[in-house]
Amino acid sequence: MNRAEGDIAYRIRRSDRARRVRVRVDDSSGVEVVLPRRSAEREAAAAIRQLRPWIERRIAELERTRAQIAARGATVPYLGETLQLLPEPGRTRVHRRGDTLLVPGAEDPRAALERWYRRRAQEEVAPRLDRATALAGTHYSRLTIRGQRTRWASCSTNGAMSFNWRLLLAPAPVLDYVVWHEVCHLEVMDHSPRFWALLARRWPDYRLHSAWLRRHGGTLVL
Repeated sequence: MNRAEGDIAYRIRRSDRARRVRVRVDDSSGVEVVLPRRSAEREAAAAIRQLRPWIERRIAELERTRAQIAARGATVPYLGETLQLLPEPGRTRVHRRGDTLLVPGAEDPRAALERWYRRRAQEEVAPRLDRATALAGTHYSRLTIRGQRTRWASCSTNGAMSFNWRLLLAPAPVLDYVVWHEVCHLEVMDHSPRFWALLARRWPDYRLHSAWLRRHGGTLVL
């Protein structure tokens, strides 16, 4: 159901699992209010009014993110580099030649680009992870590259590591920070003061790179 509160258009979605009213703002759904099944519809409008300043800030952030992505033109970022996209008819796989990526020219190249980034992510993350665990004196059990929507990386209790391929769209120090963040979880699984103290010793600039990821994470898309 689509509604509007003043100049803010929003969509209502009811959920049997929801225990309270929630408001989401993202690029795909716009403004969405999730209502528990038995809640009155007026609670959605009340939530929009109450959260209006946050909603407006979030909408502005999304507009800035879209503008930053559009400003790339026919380029993509790669660990701080800028790679030019060059379409080639008949090509099915992406190939790097210097600062140029040769991409399929007969269709949208994003699927082929994602496959290329996923392959490169394995090659970029593995040596960083090996070096970090060697320095820390710890071990991980396996490495998986994924495309999670809401998580950059994870470390399980059995030492299995997972990293998001989109991290290759960030500057290299940001990827290095995420690697060290997860390596520290091999010793401290939670985000307690002990964990942050350990991370500060292992990667002193973690606050800078964590802040960059919070601020620019929405731009790490193809």
